[in-house]
Amino acid sequence: MSTLDARSARRRYLALTALRWLPVGFLAPIFVLIPLSRGLSLTEIGFVFAAQGLVVLALELPTGGLSDVLGRRPVLLLASVVAIVSMSLFTIADSAPLFVAAMVLQGIYRALDSGPLEAWFVDATLAADPNAEIEHGLGRGTAVLSVAIAVGALASGGLVALHPIPGDPLLLPLLVALGVHVLHFGAVAVLMTEAPRPRHPEAIAASVRAVPGVIREGLALLRSSRVLLGLVLVEAFWGFSMPAFESLFPIRLSELVGGTDPAAAIMGPVGSGAWFASAAGAAGIVVASRRIGVARSAALLRIVQGATVVAMGLIAGPVGVVIAYLACYTAHGASNPMHTTLLHRQVAGSYRTTVLSMNSMVSQPAGALGTITLAALADGTSVGSAMVVGGIICALAAPLYVPAWRQERERRAAAEADRAAVAA
Repeated sequence: MSTLDARSARRRYLALTALRWLPVGFLAPIFVLIPLSRGLSLTEIGFVFAAQGLVVLALELPTGGLSDVLGRRPVLLLASVVAIVSMSLFTIADSAPLFVAAMVLQGIYRALDSGPLEAWFVDATLAADPNAEIEHGLGRGTAVLSVAIAVGALASGGLVALHPIPGDPLLLPLLVALGVHVLHFGAVAVLMTEAPRPRHPEAIAASVRAVPGVIREGLALLRSSRVLLGLVLVEAFWGFSMPAFESLFPIRLSELVGGTDPAAAIMGPVGSGAWFASAAGAAGIVVASRRIGVARSAALLRIVQGATVVAMGLIAGPVGVVIAYLACYTAHGASNPMHTTLLHRQVAGSYRTTVLSMNSMVSQPAGALGTITLAALADGTSVGSAMVVGGIICALAAPLYVPAWRQERERRAAAEADRAAVAA
């Protein structure tokens, strides 16, 4: 483990988080519009983006276990390389097979990237201060993530609107995102320090052979904990519903404003505002959760977010839809630190990335299924009706937090009893 103090670990975590998510900001307003502008139908786009989730389903646990036994840093460096290759292919793709190939690589990247940085930060923080309240660092991480996406989305919309180079106006944001991925690779190499590990072939082979055992023990942990099982199932509902506000919203907006190019220009400031709202939600929820509890906050936020997605599907005017979108992302940003804090409470460091990977493993294929289902529903009925279905599915996850809420209530009661005993 790194010898960093808690403050240094947090600063590096926040810097790496910003660089990790800035490219997502550049892509968020245009990612779905690019294949649409290059001739793919909504159903084809659904299958293209589903490829990522299916790959994550196959690789999430092996890559999570690999991170736990081989190290966070080497796995994250490999993830960065795959991301660069994936984005390079996406930039030149002009047919469904090429887009599928790019998204397969994106799935490999997401599987490798899922968990190592966050697990490194939590382990480094707890090693420096075992009593640290990790939800504060995770909340700041979500806020930085949101601001990075917001800045990227705003810049992306500006590049599309200004169109400073001839050709496809959606191409330049892609190239900038690719450049930031290269910068992120260098930052991981410099900032993400770990205790030295053996690098000779026998040690690496032993680490790889240990992965199945780590996975089995992680799955056993899932089977033995109702709280953890409930949290992972929440991610399935959330993953299914996410395409309703991530992928379908730009298409919904293009319907209301008259085309993909004006929608892409509008999505820059709108997407930026949404992620600033997400940052505000992440920053504010830590304070609010102290009063009502982490688990109860998480459950209420699922209901609120589902309601905003339903509103996006029902509201007829662009202004109202944008307001609902901003509210959705406020709840989205607030939800993340609550959910991840509950996850980290259930697991020790040796299985931390594996458990995070199980959570993501459920989310990605659920997202793939949601993408295919909601895109087909949008093609067969309307984009608005598909968004309504996605919002309802999101809200239905709220009761799955009940086991975590009961556990949290028991912990609080035990802590109050201990304080009363000390006072007596």
